[in-house]
Amino acid sequence: MRISGIASGMDIDQMVKDLMKAERAPLDKMKQQKQTLQWQRDDYRSLNTLMLDFRSTLTQMKLTSNYRARQTSSTDESKLTAIASGSAGKSSYSISNVTQLASAETQVNGGNIAGIGKTFDSSKGIFGQKESMAQSGTDVWKQGVVESKTISNPSSGATITTGLTNIDDTTIDSWSVKVSGKSYKVITGGTPGDNEVLVDSNGNLTFNKEIAQGTSIRIDYVAKEKTDSFKLQYNSSQVQISRGSINNVSSILIKDGNGTTIDNLTIQGNPNDLTREIKNSSGDVVGTLNSETGKITFTDKMPLPAEDVTDPGDLRNFEITYDQNYTTFSMDTHTSKGQKHESFLIQGNESLNSVIGKVNGSSVGVTMFYDSNTGQASLTRAETGDFNTGAGREISTSGSFINDVLKFGTATVTGGQNAKFEINGLETERSSNTFEMNGVTFTIKQKFTDAVSVNVSNDSSKVAENIKEFVKKYNELVDKIQSKLSEDRNRTYLPLTDEQREEMSEKQQELWDEKAKSGLLRHDPILSSVLSEMRLDFYQPVQNSNVADAYNQLAKIGITTSKDYLKGGKLEINEAKLLKAIEEDPESVENLFRGEGTTESEKGIVHRLYDSVSVSMDKLKEKAGNSTTNSQQYALGRQLDNVDKRIDRFEDRLKDVEARYWRQFTAMEKAIQQANSQSAYLMQQFGGGM
Repeated sequence: MRISGIASGMDIDQMVKDLMKAERAPLDKMKQQKQTLQWQRDDYRSLNTLMLDFRSTLTQMKLTSNYRARQTSSTDESKLTAIASGSAGKSSYSISNVTQLASAETQVNGGNIAGIGKTFDSSKGIFGQKESMAQSGTDVWKQGVVESKTISNPSSGATITTGLTNIDDTTIDSWSVKVSGKSYKVITGGTPGDNEVLVDSNGNLTFNKEIAQGTSIRIDYVAKEKTDSFKLQYNSSQVQISRGSINNVSSILIKDGNGTTIDNLTIQGNPNDLTREIKNSSGDVVGTLNSETGKITFTDKMPLPAEDVTDPGDLRNFEITYDQNYTTFSMDTHTSKGQKHESFLIQGNESLNSVIGKVNGSSVGVTMFYDSNTGQASLTRAETGDFNTGAGREISTSGSFINDVLKFGTATVTGGQNAKFEINGLETERSSNTFEMNGVTFTIKQKFTDAVSVNVSNDSSKVAENIKEFVKKYNELVDKIQSKLSEDRNRTYLPLTDEQREEMSEKQQELWDEKAKSGLLRHDPILSSVLSEMRLDFYQPVQNSNVADAYNQLAKIGITTSKDYLKGGKLEINEAKLLKAIEEDPESVENLFRGEGTTESEKGIVHRLYDSVSVSMDKLKEKAGNSTTNSQQYALGRQLDNVDKRIDRFEDRLKDVEARYWRQFTAMEKAIQQANSQSAYLMQQFGGGM
């Protein structure tokens, strides 16, 4: 128990704090040492990050594209343009007799899809407007329910069990199967080939090779019918079933909370009627069904549950089983990557705009367009060129809906041809008006007969800019390292103790820390070494058979080290001399930087620097580690661990010292208290005897 100055009248708490302040002085020094080591570690790591960035630059400078920049010129850019990559050789091309430009096949349908004197709205459901169409087609609208299922991460194998139920196996040909977005053509017999899938009567899939785990399979299919269930509330006025364009309703049941059927409702009217009545077994109209939208609206005759009903027998559930109107069509295209197939399932309440969105968003590579002014639609393949080796169309459509109702069976077809021309006297053709040859990308803009020439030459200015940018990044690294090496150490500014920080504002702390961090890497041997190594890499000549003696040192192409030693070896560029060297001997300049070799003298400057920077980064990692390194794996980490152990031991010792002080003062207080008690007793005795 601590007694705090009651008997002595002294402020024991403050006295112990003052005594412990002196005892804590060595602990503050250890914490300051720890902070200094942490700052030093962070400085090393930040420089290592800069070196990593510079090494990435060196990796880029190993690429030929930095030294083989090409420029092109055309004698008539209104007819022909060209862009050359670094892999293009210095050469000339002559293109003439362009008799045909490449074009994409376009199909314009056979006329207005609306009937004479009728209008068609592309934003409204198609089935509801079928009477407005110019052609109804044959067997366009079918009955069933369009469903979809996604199988994520299926078991690996060529056969996939889908678990589909209630499927209409007569519609399998119209299904859509995609594996990770890639469409497969559905077949119902035989052996599937590439890009085909065999679907059996149970809806299971068989591919011609194993489907890897981690893929996703989406199946759009047709079920025979669908059942939707709803819990009715006391104030229910409407429910929305999950499909539209409702055709036949096979049953409507009202059940209680126990699943017992209370009433079997019936649907009235023709499936083509927009609104149909729903009657109960007594013949009362309890609601109406909007066949287009699938919305059911109740009348006051519908038996709804009370507001606070809890008994399952008093609950009311609404269950409807139905099918819908839908249609199908498919599309095939010939592309540069082979033939592509896509099947589409369209619900009757979907609009033409929705159909267009599905086509344009598919992998078939076709753009569909509808012009409300003319009432016509068109299909355009994304790629130009002729990829159909036969005489058929580049785009093939199948299905009464697209061929009859949308009139693409009588479409006018244009385009779908290759560009034909002569290049350097050779007759040839390309699927696109923009094509690549020997590293040069040509674009033919119009048909012409007379030759247009393209010349490919070195872009010396671009190469010079690449080298200047490299030198700039090198100088930035040198500047940062040199600033750390020459930074003065402010030894009067030690890391702040906890008590000192409490007495300062945040701004004052920042200013103090900035001065305390200064000079922690002054004259650091690792950093001094990397500057020396890099200077040596630049200075030594490159003895490589691909580098002429006239250009085997940086100084010979106009790049020299600054004469100001305080700049740490930063480079300076004579731009005129550099440009001249690139123009006169681009191969030597390239190999001066990126030349390869088995010996140090044979290696180009970039390879030398890469090796030197990598070695220095390893040294810095051994010294300061990184964010993922264990503290025992680098030198400063081990020092920090040792300091932490000393701090822990010293803090334990301080607890013992503080406890000892309190024991001593407590004993003193007890002694004084006892003396005071004895004194009071004696005074009482003496006072009582007089």
